[in-house]
Amino acid sequence: MIPYFKNFLVFIFLSSAISCFSQTILNISKSKTDINDTTFVNLKDYSQDFVYDMKYATDDNFLKSKVYDCAECYLRYKTVKALIEANRRFMKSGLKIKIFDCYRPLDIQKRMWAIVPNPQYVANPSKGSIHNRGGAVDITLVDINRNELDMGTTFDFFGKEASHDYPEFSSTIKYNRNQLRKIMKKSHFNSFDSEWWHYNLKAGLNDTVSNFKWNCN
Repeated sequence: MIPYFKNFLVFIFLSSAISCFSQTILNISKSKTDINDTTFVNLKDYSQDFVYDMKYATDDNFLKSKVYDCAECYLRYKTVKALIEANRRFMKSGLKIKIFDCYRPLDIQKRMWAIVPNPQYVANPSKGSIHNRGGAVDITLVDINRNELDMGTTFDFFGKEASHDYPEFSSTIKYNRNQLRKIMKKSHFNSFDSEWWHYNLKAGLNDTVSNFKWNCN
């Protein structure tokens, strides 16, 4: 009876784990038939496996100003699918993606430009950026305790040290950055050489600049 009961408990545990892990897959598959790839969606509606620190919904950013009315991560649907794919790969190693910024409405880009009108730090809204197209994310990685991996600099550090290939860092920092870039590239994203945290969906480069806005509850 005891070995049988132990086997039964193992079966229940594995079934529960598979069910939880498959929830994101279920959400994606159910929506494929009725959502266009370019539709803006809230990442939280498709996965609960991300960690958030939406910097521009606070004044804890290089602007020293809150520019979003509320903290939400909206992206084009195709970007969401690719980001979930990347996060699944990281989770196999006990890591998760932590998100700093997602889609940025053009009006927000204009607000940022008004605060810091310098193309070295903020994309000129007259051209727009891929953030305004819903195809870019600013991210890092956290461990099982939600501690950020050491990437050498903070998010939005504007200096040569933020470059992916800055040579003066320790082997641990280089490994962390390379791990982030390797998995993101496998998941259809391009890295941005001067900002280790910034990733663009390859398929999102040709989407139009948008001013879509979400409702804050």
